[in-house]
Amino acid sequence: QVQLVESGGGLVQAGDSLRVSCAVSGLTFSSSAMGWFRQAPGKERDFVAGISWSGIATYYADSVKGRFTISRDNAKNTVYLQMNILKPEDTAVYYCAVRKRRGSIYDPGRVYLAENDYDYWGRGTQVTVSL
Repeated sequence: QVQLVESGGGLVQAGDSLRVSCAVSGLTFSSSAMGWFRQAPGKERDFVAGISWSGIATYYADSVKGRFTISRDNAKNTVYLQMNILKPEDTAVYYCAVRKRRGSIYDPGRVYLAENDYDYWGRGTQVTVSL
């Protein structure tokens, strides 16, 4: 059974930093592309950041580029999202997602951006940024 468990959310002030984590079990994490999405109140869930199965490639939404960093630790089966210079508009529930199809050695830099590229999701962690 595949499980994703996010942690690290909380209430912070604008300009602060926060790191959210996602622990994955039930599949070969080191061969799986990962992504972070977020959903603000009353809005659709949006892509935030993605990382290839190999870890050599990342991609970010324009709204977070230069402030957020996605990374992975295959020894811990965990993906991270480091968020710096947080803004009130970053307030949302943050979800991690994993793609179950194992990545190809011929395409180690593939990053996935769409929700339907991913097969399993965590329950989310709330991040609230106050002024």
